[in-house]
Amino acid sequence: MKRINHSTGSKWEPVIGYSRAVRTGQFVYVSGTTASGADGNIVGVGNPYAQTQQILKNISAALEAVGARPEHVVRTRIYMTDISRWEDVGRAHGEVFGAIRPATAMVEVARLISPEILVEIEADAVIPA
Repeated sequence: MKRINHSTGSKWEPVIGYSRAVRTGQFVYVSGTTASGADGNIVGVGNPYAQTQQILKNISAALEAVGARPEHVVRTRIYMTDISRWEDVGRAHGEVFGAIRPATAMVEVARLISPEILVEIEADAVIPA
């Protein structure tokens, strides 16, 4: 099975040793993704809704880079530093995945890799044969 690794040039990828997305056959795995903008800075500092919107744009771009689309997503995992803001994050997630309805989890964590990051999302997709 052919493996495709997709990197975005994030400062974290070479340090930690990971790819933004990996495709093997019809399966795609998108790493934990944050609200990094094109300039590398976090979009929506202090705003989990805006961060989630940017994260989902970043995930969509990673999917597209390996030949997948959001409608192929079968599972997401949402990590948040403040679960009381779940409705903001859920609303943004629903705007992309409301009709697709992947399996998901929403989990509160003590912190993420940088203090301004409030949300991180992983996604798994299956491209139809």
